[in-house]
Parts: sequence; structure tokens; C-alpha cells
Amino acid sequence: MKKDIHIPKVEGVYIAVVNEYNAIYKTYDWNAYIINAKDIALDMVIIVSEGYSETKKTAAFRKKIEQLPKKSYAKIELLQEELFALNNSFKVSFFEGNTMFDKTYLFRKNTINTTALQPLPLMTAKGVLVK
Repeated sequence: MKKDIHIPKVEGVYIAVVNEYNAIYKTYDWNAYIINAKDIALDMVIIVSEGYSETKKTAAFRKKIEQLPKKSYAKIELLQEELFALNNSFKVSFFEGNTMFDKTYLFRKNTINTTALQPLPLMTAKGVLVK
């Protein structure tokens, strides 16, 4: 039975963590984004994020996006710098047409930092990207 289940590979969808200036509080904040670089919209996007290590685990954060248009991105959440000492996992599920896709994106501990910033697809900001 398991051999009959086909799970398609996710391509063109990324998670990025961006260090952005917050004009209200005059601080630099780290925000997580989902990027849809595909030529098709994603429907019913569900994201579950959590941080963990061998001894610690954060509460799960859930976010739903009804539709993420093609060639666009959306903010998921604000990340506190204390979480960067943990592995940060983003489990993403969505529909593309009638097909369901699922992928887990993992930022390993201490990989989110200013020296790891790189250009991001579709965004003018630089960030840390997981494909």
C-alpha cells in the first residue's frame, strides 16, 4: 500500500529568514518568509514551525495562507534571536491544483546570522535561505 502513495517533490518554494529594519521600534528584526518562485499560485498553505535541540523544544507556531500568488512571498513570523541556538523547522503543506505537496525546511542551529545573508529570489532584501 505505501508503495502506491506518490509524494511529489517540492521545487520553487523556499523559506527565508530576513534581518529587516523595523521603523516603529527602530530595531533590526529577524522575520521568516515563504517564497513562491513558481509560475502557479499555491492554495491552502499550512506552515507549522518549531525550534528544538536535544534538551529544549519551543511551542509549535501555525500559520495558514489561503493563497500565495505566483512569484510572490509572504511573512510567516518574527523570530527572536534566542531561537537561533536551536534547530528551526518549518513544515509546509500546500495544494498546487489538485495535488498536495509537503516539505520540511530546516535551519540548523547557529546557521541564521548576519554573515550567512545572501540575495533571495523575488525579494530585494538579503537573508538566510533554505531550499
